[in-house]
Amino acid sequence: MFDSLSFAESLPPRFINWFMPVWLTGAGVLLGIVLLAVLGGVCFVLSRVPAVGRLAECPQRRRVAMAILAVLFFAGAIGSLWGSELLSGSGQDLLTQVGVIAGLCWFTALSSVYLVSRRAMGDLLPALREGVLFPISVIALCLATVGIIGVLLVREPGNMLASLIDLPYAGQQTPVVAKIPAPTEGDELAEPEAVEVPFTVHIDKVQQLTLESDQRLVLSFTPPEVKQGYYAINVSRDEPYIWLPGSSVNSPMVSVDTLYVRNYSEQAATLTIKMTTKPMHPEVRAILIAAIGVVVLFSLYFVQRAAAPRLSAVALATVKSEMNQPLYLIMLALGVFAMVAFIFFPYHTFGEDIKVLKDSGLKLIMVMAIISAVWAASSSVADEIEGRTALTVLSKPIGRRSFIIGKFVGINWTTVLMFVVLGLVLMAAVAYKPIYDAREASQDPDEVATWQVCYTEMASTVPGLVLAFLATVVLTGISVAISTRLPLMANFVICFAIYVLGHLTPTIVQSSLGRFEVVRFVGQLIATVLPNLELLNSEAAIAADKTIPASYLGLAFAYCMIYTVVSILLSLLLFEDRDVA
Repeated sequence: MFDSLSFAESLPPRFINWFMPVWLTGAGVLLGIVLLAVLGGVCFVLSRVPAVGRLAECPQRRRVAMAILAVLFFAGAIGSLWGSELLSGSGQDLLTQVGVIAGLCWFTALSSVYLVSRRAMGDLLPALREGVLFPISVIALCLATVGIIGVLLVREPGNMLASLIDLPYAGQQTPVVAKIPAPTEGDELAEPEAVEVPFTVHIDKVQQLTLESDQRLVLSFTPPEVKQGYYAINVSRDEPYIWLPGSSVNSPMVSVDTLYVRNYSEQAATLTIKMTTKPMHPEVRAILIAAIGVVVLFSLYFVQRAAAPRLSAVALATVKSEMNQPLYLIMLALGVFAMVAFIFFPYHTFGEDIKVLKDSGLKLIMVMAIISAVWAASSSVADEIEGRTALTVLSKPIGRRSFIIGKFVGINWTTVLMFVVLGLVLMAAVAYKPIYDAREASQDPDEVATWQVCYTEMASTVPGLVLAFLATVVLTGISVAISTRLPLMANFVICFAIYVLGHLTPTIVQSSLGRFEVVRFVGQLIATVLPNLELLNSEAAIAADKTIPASYLGLAFAYCMIYTVVSILLSLLLFEDRDVA
């Protein structure tokens, strides 16, 4: 039904190749909005129940409910992830992964308690119309529109949506075991009779197929009497047959419902079929990732607003103030212009231009976000202390802790908006870069730069954006701590020095090994006190064309949270006895 509505055949192929990765992102945002609407409806219904809707207002009952939910979520997460790739390793790595899961379960329990409160439901629409959530909502609606209209423009939209349905069922399937009887007694020269084994397989959905037997068997995917397309597969005790997509030019694999097996041994045989499946288009994972990102981003804002209203008031005022700053708007405009211009710059890297584009774009976004964060920290903390504005704020029922943490949260929300805008532009630019490079190399972009290639390049940019954002959060925490005591220029100089030393930390530690004790002590001291920003750098992965795994992102998130908490505690300590009068 969907395929008949597509107009992709009447559009230029290079436009479709670029548009399909963008459409996957838009479809994911659309799914995220739908999930948010469903989640909001469920929370609204639960908030009408008096015992649930007023649970957040009673501290003792709230703590008990959060503890019970956190334990249940943690037990369910460990039970479902145990033995999988997301929970692997041993020793310290496993402990860190369990700690990250425990933190996420606690946040989920916190969200479950506060999002079902009547106060949260009452503040839902005002939150969407003010602060940073309004421009993010506009961007999300634009992408959702792309997701809807894109069904008419992409190739095979029906297969794409079917792949999304098949995604949860992909992976290692239950092995099929079949008993193949021994040949009947008779003429030794006669061919054994073919035994039909029911087995459904779709060639486009097979990632690996393994056939094992304890006797010599000959298999085919077509009946032996059909000579056209007949291809025999030999399976013996010591030589199992393993098929991988693209491993053979004359592939015996076809989409069938039956295997035809002949037993050439004198005994009954046992045939074991092991299959690992994949969706027809594995790229649809981008839809789920984008949907989860939308749900987490909006839920985080709503939970913050419901759980910490005073902190959120300070954060909202900070967001409004910094978003109206000319520097912030100029950086957004320059960033968008630079991302588009990077596509057409000649890098002279002998075919590696796209790697330079990724690295340059990520570094530019991170540097712009850090400059904006340092400027915002100085103008909203240091300048307000010197201008006695902080005294007016603290004279209201807002404590020093809410003031500092609110400033930190507000600055990070402005950073989130910058990463969303510039990150989306960078992803679109990276998706178009293979098409542009193929055209510049006098190649056919329609054949060289397929939409799968464009998607792969675009998807590899997302982990780099996550790591760059985490590095920005770390430096924002440090900048807020410095702003409690020092003005703008000192803040810039110190943050710049920390940025440089943070990227040189591994080199400093390595160069100090085997040297003088003083040199080694200084190197270890720098590595301990200053953040190791090289851990949050994706340059090596981009240069090696490697994918950053989700487990590494989880460990980087844990490192960022630990260092951020330390920075905030230092900020509170420095601001506690600061004279604001």
